[in-house]
Amino acid sequence: MSGKPLEKLNAQSGDAVDQSLRPTRLADFTGQPKLKDRLGILLDSARARSQPLDHLLLSGPPGLGKTTLAHILGSEMNATVRTTSGPAIEKAGDLAGLLTGLQEGDILFIDEIHRLSKVIEEYLYPAVEDFRIDIVIDQGPAARSVRLNLPRFTLIGATTRAGLLSAPLRSRFGVAHRLDYYSTEDLTSIVRRSAGLLDVKLEDNAAPEIARRCRGTPRIANNLLRWVRDYALARTQGTASAVTAVAALEMLEIDQHGLDEMDKRLLQALTGKFQGGPAGLHSLAASVGEEPGTLEEVHEPYLILEGYLQRTQQGRVALPRAYEVLGLKPPASQSNLL
Repeated sequence: MSGKPLEKLNAQSGDAVDQSLRPTRLADFTGQPKLKDRLGILLDSARARSQPLDHLLLSGPPGLGKTTLAHILGSEMNATVRTTSGPAIEKAGDLAGLLTGLQEGDILFIDEIHRLSKVIEEYLYPAVEDFRIDIVIDQGPAARSVRLNLPRFTLIGATTRAGLLSAPLRSRFGVAHRLDYYSTEDLTSIVRRSAGLLDVKLEDNAAPEIARRCRGTPRIANNLLRWVRDYALARTQGTASAVTAVAALEMLEIDQHGLDEMDKRLLQALTGKFQGGPAGLHSLAASVGEEPGTLEEVHEPYLILEGYLQRTQQGRVALPRAYEVLGLKPPASQSNLL
């Protein structure tokens, strides 16, 4: 199978895992222990005060559970969660419609909140601070401002690019809560839980094989589990052993390190054509036939996290581990980095 298998699997199930796989209580949420402790304190405090939660900002790479946590908080507070995204709010009237439709204690979840326009941000500030909005009616000499009071609500913002949030918007949230990549042990637990919910016949030794290939991301873990399920149903009468899982994932050209075909093509180009670098992003993208933005946002974060390459002011540089995974000997200039 050619192309980008992880991206194709993500596209099959949309931007989030199926609702049936999402935990509904904080105690059932696997991983992120420090974040869970902080959110537990916020929940206990809100219940003790008999008030809605304070506004929250959740940041981190895609697929780690920001949307899931927002719905868990709504479930824990017995509150309705209204979901939208930054790009979907194009006009002030769109935001006003969302805010005036909220009830006391509701949660407004805005995904990719860093993509809100500056005009929308200005309308949002008094809403989150004073629970009111001012709407301008008519135009020209007949224009007038009408103030609408809002019920107390909780704004939960989610972003994959926390650095793009404006300082005034970030300050409205107080503390930002970041989600990190998951350990293989946590992902193994997630795979086993999801297999039970999907009624997948998954042997115990198959779950770690899937977990170590999903790039620290639960969404990818669930997508790979679905593929292993389909492969097992077609080839092994529905039972997925470790051998079956490995064969299924190798069909997608995903190795035991979680690297897919495009990851390896990028590393091969960097270590071969560019002799380890430094190489510019656009030159790398042209050499592998991919968009620069896709390399920068989809592939590079994991490769950098795992120590395969490094970004420098001069360009991308291959690290010793990149040579190792390709079965190559690193140049003498990098031998001291091993």
